[in-house]
Amino acid sequence: MELRASLRLDHQLLAVESEHEVHCMLELVAPPVPGMARPPLSLALVIDRSGSMAGPKLETAKACASFLARRLSPTDRLSVITFDDEVRLEFPLQEVGNAQLALEQAIGGIWPGGSTNLSGGWLKGVEQLSGADPSGGPRRVLLLSDGEANVGVVDAGALAQMARAAGDESGVSTTTIGFGDGFDEELLTAMADAGVGRAYFAPTPDHAPAIFAEEFEGLVSLAAQNVSVEIRPGPSVEMLGVLNDFPFVQVAGGAQVQLGDAYSEETRRVVFKLRVPRLASLGAAVVAEVVLRYVSVGATVAAHEVTIPLTVNLVSADEAAAAALDAEVTEEVVVLKAARAQEEARRRAETGDFDGAKALLDESAKELRVLAPTSSRAEELLKNAEILEQHAEQSNAGMFDPGASKAWLYESRRVRASRARKPKEP
Repeated sequence: MELRASLRLDHQLLAVESEHEVHCMLELVAPPVPGMARPPLSLALVIDRSGSMAGPKLETAKACASFLARRLSPTDRLSVITFDDEVRLEFPLQEVGNAQLALEQAIGGIWPGGSTNLSGGWLKGVEQLSGADPSGGPRRVLLLSDGEANVGVVDAGALAQMARAAGDESGVSTTTIGFGDGFDEELLTAMADAGVGRAYFAPTPDHAPAIFAEEFEGLVSLAAQNVSVEIRPGPSVEMLGVLNDFPFVQVAGGAQVQLGDAYSEETRRVVFKLRVPRLASLGAAVVAEVVLRYVSVGATVAAHEVTIPLTVNLVSADEAAAAALDAEVTEEVVVLKAARAQEEARRRAETGDFDGAKALLDESAKELRVLAPTSSRAEELLKNAEILEQHAEQSNAGMFDPGASKAWLYESRRVRASRARKPKEP
């Protein structure tokens, strides 16, 4: 099963002898996953049982763990780890088929404790999964916490680097779920990004079951793993950035963007910006290459590498000026810029610049409302604008609190993730 890939520019026609800044959208479409036996999952569920989790949060986490255990196939493997100031291996990694009773008993016996050794719990999850068969299906740590790491490794940068290394060296990805408004969102999102998993926010325990269901449905519809895109600008072409919420690193001659896993029939979009120098000759010119790499899963597991040239057409200034922009690429750029503006508004609000935050949010909402009437996804754009306007109303010292800060961050990430994982059209 292969991913379909295409490249589109907001400006397909460029004026000869002029410098240009252009946006390029790479669209990847995952194939449908046939109804064949999927490779077994290997999951480590790492649950915070520190004192602050006592009550509904911990009971909900336990219920979600039981839900996950019941949904897994007999050959799937699950480990359950808990942590407070100490780490406990409640259930070692094994196939769930013949261990359902022991698994339910282990989950039911989880009780709250003391501090938050988040790094220790996560490391135990990685340790459990590192020994799993690498030729099987996904290996993922699901980390749930409601507090800040205060025992063991507590530095966000160090933990993110550890999550990246677990993926690179052991093939273990990391998904994080933050409960309430007391956890460190910068830490959990950084670990998920570096670990090419997902980051979720559960403001109340009621949000957790839907999160577990979404994560599970993604894992069982896996079409490709370790999807990455390397952008290689041509001579004198400058890469100006990536608009999506994907981790990327500079590599020789360009940048590599890590997309994580791709799921059945979903569409992934990556938007990046280039500065194209003055080119003297009319006609087609290749200004960059995009190298797509991934591992397909299914009946066979195979590595793929595809190189796609990015071509522009150089025409006269008058012809370029008369050419229409690609409406879909332009829309993607506006939406992703609005999401980035929301992150900047959050940073301003956290420093007390509420007027600046409100101005950014109001302007972004206005741009989305202007775009909506001509869009096939008008309802989505108007909903995003409404949320930005609600956040603008919270831009004051009386309403902007830790819960609002988290909501703003995860909303920005949700928008960029939903645009990257555009639903299949009916």
